[in-house]
Amino acid sequence: MNQQPNVLWLCADQLRFDTLSINGDPIVSTPNLKRLAAMGANFKNMYSQSPVCAPSRASFLTGRYPRTTLVRQNGQDIPESERLVSKMFQEKGYACGLSGKLHLSACHFSVCNTMERRIDDGYDIFSWSHHPAASDNKHNWVGNEYTWFLSKNGINESPKRREDCPYVENGYPAEYNQTTWCTDKAIEFMDAARSLDKPFFYTINYYDPHHPFDPPVALMEKYMQRLDDIPLPSYIEGELDTKSMFARKDHKGAYDTPGNYPFPAMSDKDHKMLRASYYAMIDLLDQSVGRLLDYLEAHQQLENTIVLFHSDHGELLGDHGMYLKGPYFYESSVHVPYIMAWKGKIAENITLNALTEQVDIVPTLLELCGWDVEQQIQGRSFASLLTGGQNIDKHRDYVYSEYYNSNINHRDPLAFLTMIFDGRYKMVRIHNNKHNDPIDGELYDLVEDPAESVNRYNDKAYAEIKLRLFEHMTDSMAATCDPLPLRRSPW
Repeated sequence: MNQQPNVLWLCADQLRFDTLSINGDPIVSTPNLKRLAAMGANFKNMYSQSPVCAPSRASFLTGRYPRTTLVRQNGQDIPESERLVSKMFQEKGYACGLSGKLHLSACHFSVCNTMERRIDDGYDIFSWSHHPAASDNKHNWVGNEYTWFLSKNGINESPKRREDCPYVENGYPAEYNQTTWCTDKAIEFMDAARSLDKPFFYTINYYDPHHPFDPPVALMEKYMQRLDDIPLPSYIEGELDTKSMFARKDHKGAYDTPGNYPFPAMSDKDHKMLRASYYAMIDLLDQSVGRLLDYLEAHQQLENTIVLFHSDHGELLGDHGMYLKGPYFYESSVHVPYIMAWKGKIAENITLNALTEQVDIVPTLLELCGWDVEQQIQGRSFASLLTGGQNIDKHRDYVYSEYYNSNINHRDPLAFLTMIFDGRYKMVRIHNNKHNDPIDGELYDLVEDPAESVNRYNDKAYAEIKLRLFEHMTDSMAATCDPLPLRRSPW
């Protein structure tokens, strides 16, 4: 009987750290994520390598930084030479599968009418669904397996806007939601894998709680009854005067598109309903986590399965007067949840405060499985934090994140920014300020200003801190130099 652990990797899309009850949100309910955290470790300071999907995903699936993988923007194709962690596990004899999105290559309907281009990614089963669109939606792909599921069940219309809020949709019932479908496919795969004398590596890439804001009506109703309790976005009138030109544009509409979640035109009720819908989508994610844990427990697989849950990046959700994502490194954008458990093998019910990056996930998995970390991997394993081998509050001195024209929006100028954060001070440098905008960087003291409202970048009192952060930033940029190709001779 094979003794290698299974791996069940759960990734949400656009889920921010502070919207889970285990991370302090007083409204949303996530009992199953709490249950998972009680089995292992809840990371309080995990950061994404990019606030946008494809660069982040390429990074945490390879253990390499976005600029290194060459996937620094949505709409690029990952090079054939990149090695995904799924391929590493397949080569070790694992049965590998996926449900949901992958988003490592161009997958817009204008260039791809089936599914995104794949490299040798190691997935034996590939139940792909980039976007949960019904068959009437023009933004649809023939290869979207979830769409075929909807059609099979007679669902051929996309969700409709609610009458009481133009920014929220009445989504499909939970049993037809993409989150549920992704989970069903995982359970089917695990059922089949139990008949094989080999372990499994399965990734579920949920689309929720990514916009559009379209939760099942029944889950939304729970939060409609508590609408008065839901907080408004964290935004101070006038704070955008000291923020980037990109933020000032996106205030009028996300993705520099006027009318696309236009913050100034939205009412307090609109803001609360958007957050309510976000919470409702998180509820469905949590229910799916519970189903998966129940399955593993029922089949005596909990002790032999590494389970991890996280998000690719966050969501502004109205904070700083903006929605969705873009060239921003606020806590709502790059601070992500991360929970990891392996019952009986790693410490249980621990909270880790150490600064960690998502690029560290791959080397950690490899070390936990007893394998060598491949030379091209740039992340640092935090396995010893999980097994009691080092101070659980110390891993990195600072974390680093990149945005290099990562979304198609912001064409003039293109957005090139990098971030460094040492656990208290966060600095962002705008590299392509061709219009000589007076705001060419941001610096925040998260102890004095946890909402990141007051930009201290040009404050002389912070000059020494700013210099130190610049040193960390240049060190991090140097560290993203690709270790490949390896040296073959002394000269």
